[in-house]
Amino acid sequence: MEEIKIAKELTVGLLDRMGVRPTVEGFLKEGALHLEIRGDQESILIGKHGRTLEALQMLINRMVNKRLKSAIRVTLDIDDYRKRRADTMAQMAHRMGEKAKSTGRLQTAGPFNAHDRRIIHLAIKEDPFLRTESLGEGELKKIKIIPVKKEG
Repeated sequence: MEEIKIAKELTVGLLDRMGVRPTVEGFLKEGALHLEIRGDQESILIGKHGRTLEALQMLINRMVNKRLKSAIRVTLDIDDYRKRRADTMAQMAHRMGEKAKSTGRLQTAGPFNAHDRRIIHLAIKEDPFLRTESLGEGELKKIKIIPVKKEG
């Protein structure tokens, strides 16, 4: 696949310029190109709360789509960080949801990027006694977990 070859080449080139030499594997899934980066300097590439990873993903997206004839979404992951982060965010959402229900007061957390907010919204969505709202402007927003009053 030309897309995978180009994406891997550009990613390795960028990381090489950063002084990092990991292995990069790529595959197509659900119409998107996924790149899995493995190495021993993952914390440098992930950054605080995944912000460096998000920035790298944006850069790689731009670089790859500039070279390809048709646009494709590129997702970067480093040593399964995205799955670990999603699990952590869902657990945090459930803990905050339980606290909101037990105290009867809304809970606020964040700020989070759009991906993390989506995980929190989806984790709380199934609970009929809670609802969520995003709060703020820009890319990073806080999230409110609000207890719903029981009728009766």
